[in-house]
Amino acid sequence: MNISLTGRQLELTEPIKAHMNTSIETLTKYNMDIISVNVVASTQTKKGKEHSVVEFVINLAHKNSVIIKQNDGDLYAAIDLAISRAQKALRRMHDKDVGHRKVGLNEIKSENVNVKEEAQANEDEIVPVELDLYKPREVEDVLNDIKDSGKLFEIFLDNEDKTRVLYKRNDGRFGLY
Repeated sequence: MNISLTGRQLELTEPIKAHMNTSIETLTKYNMDIISVNVVASTQTKKGKEHSVVEFVINLAHKNSVIIKQNDGDLYAAIDLAISRAQKALRRMHDKDVGHRKVGLNEIKSENVNVKEEAQANEDEIVPVELDLYKPREVEDVLNDIKDSGKLFEIFLDNEDKTRVLYKRNDGRFGLY
């Protein structure tokens, strides 16, 4: 990795250079094939106040460059803020590269798998099932089912084809709608 440190209208002292180098070294933990890092530090005066501007240009192999520009009153704070933003950007790129969605349609096609046959094989099969809800039931039978299963309520049709709800109340008794 090539590191270029430049100061515009500002002299880069050894402590500033050391801080920049140690900050840049933290970017290597993302394994993103960093080709070069160019850092330009400068000072600007706006409305009578001076503030420091740090610009990081991170060139990556086989990817777009990451450019981060940060302003702050203190040069060290600007460097720290810019590095944290660069780490966040590289972490996003790294997570996208190694994420669980990496296998795409082109990789599946390259494995000579017929996508249509696989889709039809994985398609959900609908099996008709007769529900117990539509069979008329006695209240006593439903009460025994609730006691045995520990359910809080049961919806059923009674012998008069009315939809009923038998439920367990907070006091331990049962209610019927």
